Amino acid sequence: MSGFLANAIGGGGAAGRVRLRTLVLLRWMAVAGQTAALVYVRFGLGFDVPLAAGLGVIAVSAWVNIFLMIARPSQGVVRDWEAAAQLAYDVLQLAVLLALTGGVANPFLLLFIAPVAVSAIVLRPTVTIALAGLTYVCIGALALWRLPLPWIPGESYEPPLIYQFGLAAAVLIGLGFTSVYAWRVAAEEERLSAALSEVQNVLAREQKMSALGGLAAAAAHELGTPLATIHLVAKEMERGMAADSPLLEDVQLLVSQSERCRAILKQLTNRKDQGDAVHERLSLQSLLDDAAGRHSDLGRTVTITVESDAPESARAPEIRRLPEMIHGLGNLIENAVGFAAEKVDAAAKWTPDEITIVIRDDGPGFPPQVLARLGEPYVSERASGDRGGGLGLGFFIAKTLLERTGARIEANNRTLPRTGAVVRATWSRAAIEAPPMMGA
Repeated sequence: MSGFLANAIGGGGAAGRVRLRTLVLLRWMAVAGQTAALVYVRFGLGFDVPLAAGLGVIAVSAWVNIFLMIARPSQGVVRDWEAAAQLAYDVLQLAVLLALTGGVANPFLLLFIAPVAVSAIVLRPTVTIALAGLTYVCIGALALWRLPLPWIPGESYEPPLIYQFGLAAAVLIGLGFTSVYAWRVAAEEERLSAALSEVQNVLAREQKMSALGGLAAAAAHELGTPLATIHLVAKEMERGMAADSPLLEDVQLLVSQSERCRAILKQLTNRKDQGDAVHERLSLQSLLDDAAGRHSDLGRTVTITVESDAPESARAPEIRRLPEMIHGLGNLIENAVGFAAEKVDAAAKWTPDEITIVIRDDGPGFPPQVLARLGEPYVSERASGDRGGGLGLGFFIAKTLLERTGARIEANNRTLPRTGAVVRATWSRAAIEAPPMMGA
């Protein structure tokens, strides 16, 4: 029961980001657990255990904690080398305790796995390799030097040598496997966290733009009446002035500038992607126009179609303007344009219950190794020799944003002889449709 348990729990996802206070507090818990275990084995089970020597080793951990609390009263985040030193100490402390209590015959030998696995999560690979090497040396030393395994008074128990070798080999194999597994999990978590952080940044920018659009429309609405009054008064002043008046030119300038302001406000109020941020509504055509607008001038033809599989009496859907939808669909269209040979088709189809948007291109399509992992962050190439780039974070962000709106995303390739990628997003109408307007 070594103090390395503190490291196992106190480690964070980022390399070297371990709080000293957490290590110290949990090491105190380990000191208490080690002491209780030795006392129970000696007095509860009556086994002949070197109590004084064992308690002395545990006391060293207590003094280490006291020293750390005095030397670092702030108890902040420790640096990599400090965390590595504490993990190395934990390995050595466990080695000494095991040497006093049976060595490789002690089943607690498996606890050597923990500090190396923790190092794989919070420290650099080179540090983990060094710590694993130290652990291998300690296990080898325990095979050569150790006291007998504590046992019932008057009896002795010595496991077969081949069993002890097998236990040591199991620990060494588990050490390697667990370390690699922990390192891979930590690396994937770090990549996923970075990708999700980028998603949040993209969404925040889209929401900010949406809020600015609503603010612009509101300002245009509020400014319309006073500007019309200014324009009317300026026109009346112009008509009432003599042709040789020195103020006539200034009044005419006022009239022309007020007309210009009215034209600007009219453009703002007429833009389909502006409006009240809460009650804004878009048709499917407008939604795809907005998503594809910024990518329609990249040298590929983007065709937008809207179809219905509903009865003629069914009401065409009006979608709530969600920044996640516009940016997510825009990313999918951008990816399609980047890989298309000539054209991209963005088709929307609606029924009384569902809305489906399918984006197709005539490029090389997804290779099998990418298609199997599509939607994971940093899957970066569609095919060998492609034109630039990747589906890395772009597709991951698009998928994440669209799924937040309730979409089901499917990706596959077009059926031969045609080539190209197909991405399908499907929503229930209830998830994204704007509520009916009053009086409609």
